[in-house]
Amino acid sequence: MPVTAQNNSVSKSSAWAGRIISVLVVLFLLFDSAIKVLKLAAAVDGTVQVGYPATVVRPLGIVLLACVILYVIPRTSILGAILLTGYLGGATATMVRLSNALFWMPIAVGVLAWLGIFLRDDRLRTLIPLRSSTPE
Repeated sequence: MPVTAQNNSVSKSSAWAGRIISVLVVLFLLFDSAIKVLKLAAAVDGTVQVGYPATVVRPLGIVLLACVILYVIPRTSILGAILLTGYLGGATATMVRLSNALFWMPIAVGVLAWLGIFLRDDRLRTLIPLRSSTPE
């Protein structure tokens, strides 16, 4: 059976769950980007501890902020999620390289970012339809 807007629409509870998850992801990432853009000591120290120079802290914060802005705008939310996936992939790779036990954190944030969109956006449900295990 082909996917249509009618059989793939988002329920109110699903949409609200998606919005709540997305807001939590956005708040976390806005905090992370803000401390980088402001070059707070915690961001600079953390960046240097993982092997990057202090000079990349602000540019990383600006890139993250741009990705979050795209994620928040409904028309560009999927593009924002794609770009956030790349950003968080870099964070994951850095943490894995350092054998940091918290390597799963950026993975979890990325999964939640996509889950938030999937629960609230028909376009993504149409692009990636989840099918029931029973034949139709």
